[in-house]
Amino acid sequence: MKNKFISLVLVLIFSICAFSNLYSHTGHYKNFKMIEMDIYRNGKIIGYSKFFFKSYENLFEVINETQFEVKVAGVKLFSVKSISKEKYQNDQLIEFKSETMQNDKEKFVNLVYNRSEDVFIIDGSSFKGNADKENIVGNWWNHKILTSSSQISPLSGSIKEQEVLFISKETLNIDNKSFEVDHFKLKSTDENLEEDKKLNFDIWLDRKKNIIVKVEYNRLGKWQYILKNVELN
Repeated sequence: MKNKFISLVLVLIFSICAFSNLYSHTGHYKNFKMIEMDIYRNGKIIGYSKFFFKSYENLFEVINETQFEVKVAGVKLFSVKSISKEKYQNDQLIEFKSETMQNDKEKFVNLVYNRSEDVFIIDGSSFKGNADKENIVGNWWNHKILTSSSQISPLSGSIKEQEVLFISKETLNIDNKSFEVDHFKLKSTDENLEEDKKLNFDIWLDRKKNIIVKVEYNRLGKWQYILKNVELN
């Protein structure tokens, strides 16, 4: 019992330390020009996700281009091509728009922040209505995804409750570069969701730079988003 209590205390301490540096948000990225991640399925590169950052006097924008294609024996089984733009003002998301072609199906999100009602108004292919402004868009450039209790799908606008658990401090090697990272598990809290709709990600965060360097999940294979390149202004 004593050992279990000590272990619990250590986990809580590590969790608090890990999250303490996450609360800065868009200001952290104003010196960034681009973050590029390669997308892998079962160890084979199948596409990319690129985030481009632009700062103005009181606006901050993030443009994302994501594209991947899964083939078996030369036959295309699954593909996604998506482009989106996020706009922030004083660290508050004020607009998000995305257009996605998933196989032959069109998906979209049009989100605006209603200042008078202090809520998001979402018109998406899977959800239409109001949402709490504390929701964040579930994109991998944003380390705030690790401190949020819910996220908005960047493809369809659906909202899912989530919990984030600190796993451990680790050293991760990517392309002969060593990263001191914090390993987290992000998962859905709604057990009634269908299995293929649940969030279930392992996420590794570079604790010095507050950049997500790797994301991993299993869904009809092992998927990974791995940091390829970072460009600064």
